Amino acid sequence: MLMRFFQLPENKWFWLVFIGLGLGLDGMALFYQYVLDYMPCVLCIHTRIWVVGMVLVSLLALAVYQSKWPLRGMQFLLLVISVGLLDRAYQLLGVERGFIFGNCSMASGLPSWFALDEWFPAVFQVQEPCGYTPELLFGITMAEALMVLSVALVMLNTLWFIGLFLNVKK
Repeated sequence: MLMRFFQLPENKWFWLVFIGLGLGLDGMALFYQYVLDYMPCVLCIHTRIWVVGMVLVSLLALAVYQSKWPLRGMQFLLLVISVGLLDRAYQLLGVERGFIFGNCSMASGLPSWFALDEWFPAVFQVQEPCGYTPELLFGITMAEALMVLSVALVMLNTLWFIGLFLNVKK
């Protein structure tokens, strides 16, 4: 059973799940923005960028999931993205709960060579200052849910990355 867990990244369905997760997360963010009228802050936009990165890495992994070393590289990138997502979730929760006081501006902070806010403003344009996130269900805010999800992703991706280096193959 443990061997199967470690071998999950070698299966194309593993990567399809991450594509679905990423599309679902960004789709939900856009739903909250355009249907429920909750505008995104700079931390929300950074979160969206990490999630898009997760989708792109997962798409690349579909092309290499049967090759040992490229797959390890994709799994490592997925782990890095999970850590980046965790950082943004922590910042977002900290601003929402008041244990992080920062200068949360209306600028995206993206360099000119990566100006997603200019190229795709409907998805990546900062539209309000940080402060709170909307409630999802049962009193759980988007920041709280993102924090729990990010911690789980970091833990799981760490295990899967380590597992790729263990000799657990058939």
